[in-house]
Amino acid sequence: MDDAGFMRVALAEAAKAAASGEVPVGAVVVCGGKVFARGANRPIAASDPTAHAEIVALRRAARRRGNYRLPDCDLYVTVEPCAMCLGALVQTRIRRLVFGAPDPKAGAVSSTMRFPFERLNHRPEVLAGILAAESSALLRDFFRERRNS
Repeated sequence: MDDAGFMRVALAEAAKAAASGEVPVGAVVVCGGKVFARGANRPIAASDPTAHAEIVALRRAARRRGNYRLPDCDLYVTVEPCAMCLGALVQTRIRRLVFGAPDPKAGAVSSTMRFPFERLNHRPEVLAGILAAESSALLRDFFRERRNS
């Protein structure tokens, strides 16, 4: 599967979040060319402000591996990660971050900050804009529906 294919899996996770009333963000950890863990946004359901899709997927991957370090894995996420999520992926030593849509209000990769920061001990490769239009549409439709209801 290529980057777009893995991002489609993350988009399916985002759709699950939307169906549950959560902001539609989805994430997938890929190791060895296969989906290793998935996560959908769930801070409302979990009563946990850290339950962003990226954190959910990284926690699941770490538990499955029995180690929080994931240096041979990639993280796909539908929306540009926030500062908290970037901190988590640096700690996991994720090899590559691939994201879809920019987040002009909270995105810490290029929207509100410039990542990677020179002094960090780990700087993953970053690829932005994969299926950005699809990711943006999911968010736009979710918030439009919320405003109109």
